[in-house]
Amino acid sequence: MIRSVFKIVIIAFALSFVSCGNAEKQEDNIVVDESTKQAVQETKLNAQNVFNSMPDRQIILKLIDDNKIEYNPDFLNDPNSVSKYTIEFYKAANLGIYGSDLSIANSFDQTQESMVFLKCVNSLAANIGVNGAFDQAMFDRMEANRSNKDSTLEIITGAFKKADEILKVNNRPATSAVILAGCWVEGMYVSCQIAKTPSGERIVPTIIEQGESLKNLIIMLEASNLSEAGKFIVADLKTIRDAFEAAEANTVQNLETIKTISEKVTILRTKLTAGAV
Repeated sequence: MIRSVFKIVIIAFALSFVSCGNAEKQEDNIVVDESTKQAVQETKLNAQNVFNSMPDRQIILKLIDDNKIEYNPDFLNDPNSVSKYTIEFYKAANLGIYGSDLSIANSFDQTQESMVFLKCVNSLAANIGVNGAFDQAMFDRMEANRSNKDSTLEIITGAFKKADEILKVNNRPATSAVILAGCWVEGMYVSCQIAKTPSGERIVPTIIEQGESLKNLIIMLEASNLSEAGKFIVADLKTIRDAFEAAEANTVQNLETIKTISEKVTILRTKLTAGAV
């Protein structure tokens, strides 16, 4: 059952993002130059590498139903925090975080909380210029299909794909990469919290398997022309990567094995959800 919960968290990455971008606004955290088009292509390639290991959505939804997995809202980011994200970088990162939370809440049939997270996503998307992907028509479709979580998950996925198209048109790879990074960090944070619950230690091997997706995420971020102000996320992810490598080399896989991973993920997640200080 607990292993299934982790798979749900992982599918949130794939459900929420092909990867997303901005539209017409200039970014505070992006440096646009002649290498941007190449960066866009490299971002797309590495995003696909991140997604390649994701499980099928139908399998995940069946796991939720079959195992009666419980929803824990305390693991997710506080929706009331959305107004404090005023800098482009943190808007993008928390769009990823809230997007992951939206998919998780929706997977657990948490209709009211899903709509709250959807409003957070819509607010941040509007602020970074991809609100066209989260318009009234999208809200209406969510409402009309609220009893069918597979359909609503497909609507969420479609909205983020539309946002990604806005990115492609405007050649803005860094926003896409930061959003995906926020999604990955949130998924890993929730996974590590689950591992600490009763019987949760069984998901430790699955957590350790995510080291490869992290490596591809780092490559994508490094290729995306982040400004100096946004590069701390790469540095922090590299410390998490080192913790993964140590865990992979350990012949014993238990909660202690991922202790450093959990601590470093929590540190980065705290920075991202706190916003600029």
